[in-house]
Amino acid sequence: MSLASEGIETGRATDAPVARPALERHSIDWIPDAERHGAARHLAAIWFIGNANLTAMATGVTTLSVGAGLGWTLVATVLGSLFGTFFMAFHSAQGPQLGLPQLVQSRPQFGYLGAAVTVWVFALINYVAYNTSDAILSGDAMHILFAFDPHVGYFAAGGIAAVIALFGYRWIHRINRVIAWPVLGVLALMTIGAFRSPALAPQPFVLGPFDAASFMTVFTIVAGFQLGWAPYVSDYSRYLPASTGVRATFWWTYLSSGLSAIWVFVVGTVAFAAAPGATPVAAFRAAGDSLFPGFGGVAVFGLLIGLLSMMAINQYGGMMSLISIRDSFRPVRANQRIRVAGITVMFVVVWGTAQFVGVERFNAFYGNVLIFLAYLFTPWTAINLVDYFFVRHGLYVIGEIFERDGIYGRWGWRGNLAYLVTLAAMVPFMVTTPFTGFAATALGGVDCSLFVGLPLAGFLYLWLCRGLDLVAERRLVAAEGLLSGTSERA
Repeated sequence: MSLASEGIETGRATDAPVARPALERHSIDWIPDAERHGAARHLAAIWFIGNANLTAMATGVTTLSVGAGLGWTLVATVLGSLFGTFFMAFHSAQGPQLGLPQLVQSRPQFGYLGAAVTVWVFALINYVAYNTSDAILSGDAMHILFAFDPHVGYFAAGGIAAVIALFGYRWIHRINRVIAWPVLGVLALMTIGAFRSPALAPQPFVLGPFDAASFMTVFTIVAGFQLGWAPYVSDYSRYLPASTGVRATFWWTYLSSGLSAIWVFVVGTVAFAAAPGATPVAAFRAAGDSLFPGFGGVAVFGLLIGLLSMMAINQYGGMMSLISIRDSFRPVRANQRIRVAGITVMFVVVWGTAQFVGVERFNAFYGNVLIFLAYLFTPWTAINLVDYFFVRHGLYVIGEIFERDGIYGRWGWRGNLAYLVTLAAMVPFMVTTPFTGFAATALGGVDCSLFVGLPLAGFLYLWLCRGLDLVAERRLVAAEGLLSGTSERA
């Protein structure tokens, strides 16, 4: 697929106004300057709501079930969120500079086909896993609030989310800005209810004995949740004007996502501490009712509204991943029909997976999802960011990214080799339910795989890129005229 085949001018567009259809017409293609709009501050609402919902709050439930104790779980939650969001926010900063969705940006590192069979397949697993978690919780919430059968509840919630995803980028942002303030109010009141719950044990926040193994598992789960945004975070900044600064995009993403994650995870942890053994939704309702009877239903409804938005984001991202994979083997044209097909496939696959898991196994399923996704995306995060900020400095030949036999090749051996070597090196340090690596065993069950994978992948990829002819590539960038020193912009 080339830019020309998408009906997009490859030169710099003028500032003349462009009519924007109600339904988004772009998918994985490049966004011309004339269609860019918004400001970096608009990212605040989308990444706040990304965490102010049932699934994000259930992360706190999952972390407490690890067994680190409430006090140390909260400490690990804060540190893990600040750590994981750091990398996620730098991916967000790539969107305005390149005008491309996140996964397509992986082609220069992994190749036209290589990105499809490594990064994008893992990304699709990411979307299905998160959407399955969303489906389980939305169905349970619909059952508690409206007495719907959980399966019917997911169809209702998933249908609403699918419509939002179909309308696309502009409406996703718009809806998040509308619901942000009401959800903020609900979350503030629920926080009061959770912390004043009479069911909390006396002196619940005393740290108690420190267990490094459980502490690092909580850290990995929380960091994994934030890293899970990385494969599609720039999908929601790619329409911002190219003049939007890297620093502005980074900080609006980092602060809104990192701080809201800490807030929501902590509330979820405290709510579950007061209602051990309850399902996540039931625990949140009890926390709300601790403020005053009946508020629990209002709180769950507010978190469900946030979840509908998150489900739309995940369906939108899953659709983009499916289109990206198909485009790598058979070029596709960006249109509404292909977007409808992608969203429909995601809906059906997620529904089937949710039926298999069920709400009873949610905590175990969700905890393992976050840990495994952290492992899978740690090497990719390092490789993608090192390539963008330290190797190519944000300068890519956009048209060549969409060429099967272009300068980036079908198989990017440097990226794939660095990824596979790093993943293999991380295995001995991993701690999962079915498997614990020998290095982690020697360390007493402490999972430090993230701290092995991030530097190894980054430095190995940087070393492998020594032979790249970047001078010739930059001449092509200049001749194309679409990018100009983007990563240096502040």
